[in-house]
Amino acid sequence: MSEVLSRDDVVVAHSAASKEEAIRQAGEILVRAGAVEPAYVDAMLERERSISTYMGNFLAIPHGTNEAKGTIQRSALCLVRYDETLDWDGNPVRVVVGIAGVGDEHLEILSKIALVFADTEQVQRVLDAPSAAALYEILQQVNEA
Repeated sequence: MSEVLSRDDVVVAHSAASKEEAIRQAGEILVRAGAVEPAYVDAMLERERSISTYMGNFLAIPHGTNEAKGTIQRSALCLVRYDETLDWDGNPVRVVVGIAGVGDEHLEILSKIALVFADTEQVQRVLDAPSAAALYEILQQVNEA
């Protein structure tokens, strides 16, 4: 699997007005990275309407519907860490990981992200990281095959 997370796709943001805005921000990063077509962003919002992508430990992982697979150019993810907590259907979120996977590659990517966020010390490191560059270094393990 090639690199799915690039340094440019890790962002520290102050806040988002809503979970929908946060999903759009993540989707736009994936579009800018050349990983997905713009229609994938709408599929991310559609997925969220059918089932929440909140995962616990301040993490949400929005992704598109199965019908949107054709709009994915390559497997990729992005990470947006917010300074202010977002309300995700009553759950606190500070990290939004947008994901797009070719075929079943998204399952491997998801498992690597889950490993980071299953460890409360790692979660705290992500929340406390002083910059996008520091966040990228913490998350480098998602690029390791």
